[in-house]
Amino acid sequence: MHIVRIGAEATELRPADEIGAKAANLARMAALGLPVPPAFVLPVKLCADIIAGRAQAKQHLRDGLKEGIAFLEGATGKRFGDRRQPLLVSVRSGAARSMPGMLDTVLNVGCTSNAVHGLIRATGRPRLAWDCRRRFLESFGETVLELDQAAFAARISELVAAECAGNDRELDSEALERLATDEQTLVEDRADGWLDDAFAQLEAAAEAVYRSWMSERAQTYRSLQNLEALEGTAVTVQTMVFGNGGLASGAGVAFSRDPSTGAQRPMIDLVLDAQGEDVVSGRRVPDTADAIARELPTIEVELGDVLKRLEREFTDVQDVEFTVEDGRLWILQTRTAKRTPRAAVRIAIDLVHEGLISEGDAAERIAEIDLAALAETRLVSAGKPAATAIGASGGIGIGRAAFDSESAQRLSAAGEPVILLRPDTSTADVAGFALAAGIVTAVGARTSHAALVARQMGKPCLVGCRELSIDPIARRAQLADAVLSEGEWVTIEGDTGQLYLGRCETVETRPEAQLAEIARWQSQAGRHDRRPRVAKTQ
Repeated sequence: MHIVRIGAEATELRPADEIGAKAANLARMAALGLPVPPAFVLPVKLCADIIAGRAQAKQHLRDGLKEGIAFLEGATGKRFGDRRQPLLVSVRSGAARSMPGMLDTVLNVGCTSNAVHGLIRATGRPRLAWDCRRRFLESFGETVLELDQAAFAARISELVAAECAGNDRELDSEALERLATDEQTLVEDRADGWLDDAFAQLEAAAEAVYRSWMSERAQTYRSLQNLEALEGTAVTVQTMVFGNGGLASGAGVAFSRDPSTGAQRPMIDLVLDAQGEDVVSGRRVPDTADAIARELPTIEVELGDVLKRLEREFTDVQDVEFTVEDGRLWILQTRTAKRTPRAAVRIAIDLVHEGLISEGDAAERIAEIDLAALAETRLVSAGKPAATAIGASGGIGIGRAAFDSESAQRLSAAGEPVILLRPDTSTADVAGFALAAGIVTAVGARTSHAALVARQMGKPCLVGCRELSIDPIARRAQLADAVLSEGEWVTIEGDTGQLYLGRCETVETRPEAQLAEIARWQSQAGRHDRRPRVAKTQ
């Protein structure tokens, strides 16, 4: 079995059907000279064999991982699980078509007890080392061992309260060491020898990522997006870079243009002293622009240059995941950005005007959008909002309140429009997303996986609604001074991030100028198709 190497002057360019879109794009970025951590890829074709338990599949997996780790050790000068210069890796999925948040990822793989001491020795930062250890236990426990994430969250909450800290980011190294020790007790009974065996961790993580192809949420997403023909996922193993090393580090997601409106301005969310899952899971609120400018004054300009370069290379709006390690920018992923229908139309027109794509290409990109139904809806005299959040996907949503996917399905089955309100909506709620007229979360960011899926589905979405507190037992929510019960009417405005109780009056307008330009493209294409064809001479 052939593995594909990325970075360290060994980059191979292979098609997405073989190594997944994520790895294919990663290789293209490395070939452009962008700062990409070295990685290797196990192919899509191994996925079905692993899931089916076919003979030799596990041996192929093991051989590929050994070969790949040797490449990463040579590229980085570190050793996997070492006590002096430890190499830690992420294990990521990647199908031929993007499935944001639907497949699994395991971070900090190789973080054994020896590696913790090696990180302390190499960096002089015990807090970083113990934070990586506890993050590994949480990621591996939830993804590979299928333990309930709530058990880990409860341990974190208890320690944060005992330390009188605002959140886990405020815990010192001694507290994080105690947290890692405490979390280790949650997984020891099922550890099967991997706690201090870096390669055993890697093999189990890679197999779990392959098997996530058949998870319920992944199958539901493929059905909703007509992706059943895809053959499986690849597995990318990439050198870890650490965004959790202090306030000069962080993890974030950036869009080269606004994916909700299509406006020609980057949209960047960054969480300081964090790793990627903190951002895309929606569990952390991004830091403010002022905080980022203070701690990392050059990053916005540097990242802006990367976004422009990637747009030119891929001729489309990009969704980029990145990490900043001690002030240095690393690009971990880029993909074509999911966007709302109205953003898709504006972006297609702007890219034509900028000379990046032809009118024919633009027409193909928006061919599946119902232009007759493309209207901008706005509220009329809505009054005072009950709560304000961050607008993550534009538009107006009006429906009956539901606080979980099951309730959304029940109300929808009765013919009622639904607004799904969740504490921290994850991609596991994709079935509820599909039925909802709009989505609201108490925490999260514009760039979380949940917000991406909402935009792709054309659903209005609000995130980070701090005034929202949901009581799942009583089936009601507190919105500042108001109470919202399941089944009551609620209205959300995705552009402004405002939420109103009851059914608000709306008015629709059509983007006539944009529709006229598209009609001109179609007219020209029709005249071109009707031209007589002239036989070519040899």
